[in-house]
Amino acid sequence: MTTREYRPSAAARPVRWAADAVATMREGARVRLDYSAQSLWRVDRMIEEIRRDGAPYAAVESELRGFGAYAGEVIAWQTGGEWWASGGEHWLRTPEGRLWDPIDEARRCFGGHGSLRLLCRDAVNGVGG
Repeated sequence: MTTREYRPSAAARPVRWAADAVATMREGARVRLDYSAQSLWRVDRMIEEIRRDGAPYAAVESELRGFGAYAGEVIAWQTGGEWWASGGEHWLRTPEGRLWDPIDEARRCFGGHGSLRLLCRDAVNGVGG
């Protein structure tokens, strides 16, 4: 993977949140995340384990944000998408103009109703939005 020459300012926070999630997974859970679509399976599984352990949402909110940002970065690299921000919220816009909310999808995963892996698959294939 090569480094992009330019990233819009809306990407600054999600890029940092994603990098923090990668470091936390590597150091705490000894799970390596490599920004591949396949790695999102591990992230979905980690969120499911956190949910099953009964962690309160408030205790894992920043981790979920990091996992969602990580998924957004995976989607950005797979599709050429860019982060957009408004009112403190961050979305990913793929080249065909669709908006994706991987951070909210991570929250949905925690609630038992989402999948970052499937969101990435849909974004890469241009499905939904």
